[in-house]
Amino acid sequence: MERCWKRVAALSLATVLLVACSGQRPAAVQESDAPASPSSPTPGGRLVYGLSADANGLNPVTDQFAAQSYSMVGTIIEPLVSTDADGDWKPYLAESLTPSKTYDEWAIKIREGITFHDGIALTGAVVKANLEAQKASPLNNAVLLPVESIELTDPMTVTVKLKQPWVAFPSYLDAQIGMIVPPSSLRDPKTASLKPVGTGPFIFKEYVPDSRMVVTKNPGYWRKGLPYLDEVEFRILPDSQTRAQTLEAGGIDAMGTSRDEDITKYGALKDAYSVHRAQGMAIAEYAFMLNTATAPLDDVRVRRALAHATDRQAVISTLRGGLTEEADGPWSKDSAWYSDAGDYPAYDLAKATALVKEVEAEKGPVRFEVISTPDPNTMQGVELAQDMWRKAGIEVSIKQADQADLINRAVTGNYGATVWTAFSSSDPDEEYIWMHQAYAKPVGEISLNFTRLKDERLSKAFDIGRTNPDEGARKQAYATVQERLREQVPYVFIDHLSTGAVIARANVHGIEERTLPDGEKGLPLTGSPIPYHPFAHLWVSPR
Repeated sequence: MERCWKRVAALSLATVLLVACSGQRPAAVQESDAPASPSSPTPGGRLVYGLSADANGLNPVTDQFAAQSYSMVGTIIEPLVSTDADGDWKPYLAESLTPSKTYDEWAIKIREGITFHDGIALTGAVVKANLEAQKASPLNNAVLLPVESIELTDPMTVTVKLKQPWVAFPSYLDAQIGMIVPPSSLRDPKTASLKPVGTGPFIFKEYVPDSRMVVTKNPGYWRKGLPYLDEVEFRILPDSQTRAQTLEAGGIDAMGTSRDEDITKYGALKDAYSVHRAQGMAIAEYAFMLNTATAPLDDVRVRRALAHATDRQAVISTLRGGLTEEADGPWSKDSAWYSDAGDYPAYDLAKATALVKEVEAEKGPVRFEVISTPDPNTMQGVELAQDMWRKAGIEVSIKQADQADLINRAVTGNYGATVWTAFSSSDPDEEYIWMHQAYAKPVGEISLNFTRLKDERLSKAFDIGRTNPDEGARKQAYATVQERLREQVPYVFIDHLSTGAVIARANVHGIEERTLPDGEKGLPLTGSPIPYHPFAHLWVSPR
């Protein structure tokens, strides 16, 4: 029973990795510091790319996806929808997505002339089968609860009928839920987890778990002229220092990193390396997530005391080399969705201490446990917060747990507080299931609203944002969301985690040169804490 419970909990959190961590469609283009590229791409060549972790399986229907999953699988399997440089969704494998007047139906027309690597044609029936498999999957069914039916309108058109209006529905189809595989992968999901097949620019060649994956150029790719590279090898190098040393030694050509020292070091070597960072909504927020359903964190005074006692700038100076900016909510100030409604509890140790004393006079000592993974960098941040909170009179103990255990405890409510990184989706609707009160279940039950905050005003605002197509009404709704988060403090926000970067040797080009099928500039860099990007436009010049 325990094993089954943990499996369900882990599957539930997979959607966090999909929506919150994978980070889709930021509202601003990435920052880069790159040497000038030659004017024309040179076809051919091989790229070796260092990743921080292996994928947890390569099947978008059955496996948990994180940033490294999208790097690897995205070369092979493509989504129905992509994102332009402004953060707006655009059709990709789909030719168009058309809503009904009331936004409770979406007609998805599929592009003609696309085939999978196994020779099977991409059709409406295949897309319908994929979406039905996603809806039936324990991995993603919570996201697709508003879907009532999926119908084949004509051979190349699928109509998704909803239980309510859903104006941001296409935004979900540019990630795991919208990635389309052939019928053979749906019939044999275990094989698909190890040997993926798709419509993408590269074809699967080899996969050695925890070591490497190799893909080769798809000569029949539907986007003529792409890809430029003949082969890409993804090499799994979990240790960040080893990854950097391998880059310097020439063992890899590019890598992902989240270390501020890497950004500083390689950014100063402009003739030898390029540094690429995402901005805007692509950047996740680093925070402490609080369980509002258990004492003492069920008392908003305690939660506000924690925020008042947290010196965010000291954390940034100590842990980020001063490279990030303070966060006061789920969206950064350069986002179109940002609002300054309400006042986030600013650093004020005197106010924090007074609130703690007030609670202690009524209820006794304020004490709880923070869960952290054993990673040294993570532990350093937790210990820093522990010291800050102690100065306000709050007793905090730290318990280490591996990621799987931490996830299970968050899902079931068996925690007081924990470190969390989330909120990297460009459309605020994608935070709906993580914060709406309908997804807040009692402690002991699986809850996708991990803080278990039940706030009617916040939930009604999310409902308006989901169902109202008027942009002004949506922005006002999400202003209310930010106001309520600052008042209720289910998260102690620290900073916008912008130290995630892709660093490449100077002969690697094209990270910023992605175009979409309609010719528009696409968003090349997304995801957090380490961003990912497509590989079809990458090319290498002789060193």
